[in-house]
Amino acid sequence: MPRFEPFRALRYAPSAGSLDELVAPPYDVLSEADVDELAARDPRNIVHVDVPRERDGAGRYEAAAAVLRSWVDAGVMVRDDTESFTLYRMRFTDATGTDRDVVGVLGGLEVVDEGAGGVLPHERTTPKASTDRLDLTRATQANLSPVWGLSLASGLTRLLTEPGEPLGSVTVDGVEHVVERVTDAARLRAITDAIGSDDVLIADGHHRYGISRTYRDEVRAERGSADGPAELTLTFVSELVADQLSVEAIHRLYRGASFQELRDALADPFDLEPAGRPDRDTLAEMSARGVLCLVGPDGSGTWLTPRDGVFGGVRALDGAWLEHVMSAVPFAERLEVTYQHGLEEVVDAVTSGDAIAGVLIRPVSVAEIERTAREGVLMPPKSTFFTPKLRTGFVVRPLTP
Repeated sequence: MPRFEPFRALRYAPSAGSLDELVAPPYDVLSEADVDELAARDPRNIVHVDVPRERDGAGRYEAAAAVLRSWVDAGVMVRDDTESFTLYRMRFTDATGTDRDVVGVLGGLEVVDEGAGGVLPHERTTPKASTDRLDLTRATQANLSPVWGLSLASGLTRLLTEPGEPLGSVTVDGVEHVVERVTDAARLRAITDAIGSDDVLIADGHHRYGISRTYRDEVRAERGSADGPAELTLTFVSELVADQLSVEAIHRLYRGASFQELRDALADPFDLEPAGRPDRDTLAEMSARGVLCLVGPDGSGTWLTPRDGVFGGVRALDGAWLEHVMSAVPFAERLEVTYQHGLEEVVDAVTSGDAIAGVLIRPVSVAEIERTAREGVLMPPKSTFFTPKLRTGFVVRPLTP
């Protein structure tokens, strides 16, 4: 089972200003315009380190590291005197209108070898050739954006319910993000023991976790030992239970074939019927009816109802069904699939000609996520979209003693 440990966190000092001006969404959901806006808010916003850009001819990663060091030297960021966990709460109303109060804990999760168990992937990942996060980790010697892990241990939420020492909050897009510090030795041990009693499933941040493994191996080779901060990585861990998760779908966009070729390929395993132009009600109807929805170049939708017996040997996931169908079509070698979370963005991509078609799929259930984890089976890439997204900058985990 994985180790999960408190650490001496690096945090913004109260004198640094409002957290609203200092924290940011994770790097991988930010556009260039988003980064510009966040950087302009405050010269100490975390994007100046987490999303490095070339500065005055210096390498961007070295420049980001210099910025972080300057903040520490100036007291903008201060390291805790003692080890702690950080409770992280997100309060919001989800897409179904349900009020949510999600709580997890930020700590150092053990970096294990691939296939070793303890920390498990839940879906296959798409290749990422960029070494951006690795280069940034090497330069800053810090974990900046947390991985999101789901603990299969029951009772974790109960251990996190009691408030810790308030550190601050921000409200963004209707989501209140609240952080609290826990230093009590008995409570630290209870949280450590609970998370260490069962597997942790990676919900978001597979690439970041993989980078942490590469960095760990580099540090081991350099130092000749398997101890130290690089053996763990910054992770937000919450319990894998329905009331602690808000899971949305990531839809499919297709290129490389004609719309008619794609429609014809879907007509064999699915019954097709007109669905009108997709809107928010479409997603609810898909879940109620157990169907998918094809989006065509004119913006109209077509219900895709799976035929009886067609997917008998395929896991009951919309993404797996589509992967099964598309792998066998005559144009499979030229077909390209990409992924898009937003419904409106899918419709816009297809009607603008950026994609030849889109398929809206349903969210994966929490029960299916747990079943997949317990069986050690991987879902197709981009099967789940966990919301809301964690903010970067509440906590930085140094990789130096």
